[in-house]
Amino acid sequence: MKYLLLVGDGMGDHPIPELGNKTPLEAASTPAMDELCRHSTLFEVATVPEGYHPGSDVANMSLLGYDPSIYYTGRAPLEAASMGIDLAVDETAFRCNLVTLEHEDGRTRLVDFSAGHISNEEAAELIAAIEQRCGSERFRFCAGISYRHLLVVKDAVAKVATVPPHDYIGQEVTNHFHRYLAAPEWARLVQEAQQILAEHPVNRRRIKQEKRPATSIWPWGSGKMPCLPTLGARFKINGTMISAVDLLNGLGVCVGLDIAKVEGATGYIDTNYEGKAEAAIAALEKQDFVFVHLEAPDEAGHQGRLDHKIQAIEDFDQRIVAPIIASLRARQEPFRAVVTMDHFTPLSLRTHTAEPVPALIYDSRQKINGSDLSLDERLLSGDNKLTPIAGYTLIEYLLEKRTQHG
Repeated sequence: MKYLLLVGDGMGDHPIPELGNKTPLEAASTPAMDELCRHSTLFEVATVPEGYHPGSDVANMSLLGYDPSIYYTGRAPLEAASMGIDLAVDETAFRCNLVTLEHEDGRTRLVDFSAGHISNEEAAELIAAIEQRCGSERFRFCAGISYRHLLVVKDAVAKVATVPPHDYIGQEVTNHFHRYLAAPEWARLVQEAQQILAEHPVNRRRIKQEKRPATSIWPWGSGKMPCLPTLGARFKINGTMISAVDLLNGLGVCVGLDIAKVEGATGYIDTNYEGKAEAAIAALEKQDFVFVHLEAPDEAGHQGRLDHKIQAIEDFDQRIVAPIIASLRARQEPFRAVVTMDHFTPLSLRTHTAEPVPALIYDSRQKINGSDLSLDERLLSGDNKLTPIAGYTLIEYLLEKRTQHG
């Protein structure tokens, strides 16, 4: 038996007037997911436990089968695991975004949490320059992908309260930003980084090209390395994580999955969809399980781009879901598949929400349901009466370790 978990990050949304009060997922053309939905068991999945921030870290930890209330320690250490960075006992990891800020009349506004989705190559130059001048025994910078980087901080440095920058797109963030400036060591670090960025040729070129420059660092999501039992130890399976983002790859490392390196995987709508699908198909020739994660719908939600969100959903359906399912059917080998999302990223809010998400479990051996339902937000309302489950139990249903009635 083969098992797959296909996740369209942030696909969920709220009704949009210009779509006739449909959501992007309802409006998008998704024949592959629709066909699966008509032959699947359907669930209402609470991926974010009550009291937790609806981050992709918490939600995807749930989807992998781990209760965040037991195992979650923070986002950044998961990204550190992906990057092969060992954290000492006295070190804390922070996600470190390159962002675009505007300062005027003593106020600070967050223009872009991604510095215009800066390229990997440009970002690597900027982080290297910051590390060269600001790196020390207390602070070290590690380059990641696009705007997503890592800052490792000795615990001797004063604690600072942080917020995710993607929760404040286009908003005033004066109070949040001034928390860094209120602590002397953090103030020196952030202000020197801003000076380096202002003078750097990469940003000067971006401004000439009418692209948003990276004007500041924004550390957040701190934590210590978690200790997770592997999926192999829990369920006697082996598998592969396929994602463009360090967070998901770090989760994969922590739970004992192999990490597929897909050339051209960017985390946005220009990602290498075919490469991801091919990696999943290849992994399933030798292994039991794949987790395929697509970041693009979430990024489009944060950008407030309806066109990009619909495109990302349709690409997920036709360039990820369809070819993987077709390949497995052609092998005539039994398989079970989950298709779902980790959370909603409504375009009207441009950030995540904690509401439950719809999920399907398809079993190639069974022909059930027979409905005309589609995998979209309508499943969560009306008379559908989906089985509500905690996010961390979904994988148990996928692997047939738990039944719908117990």
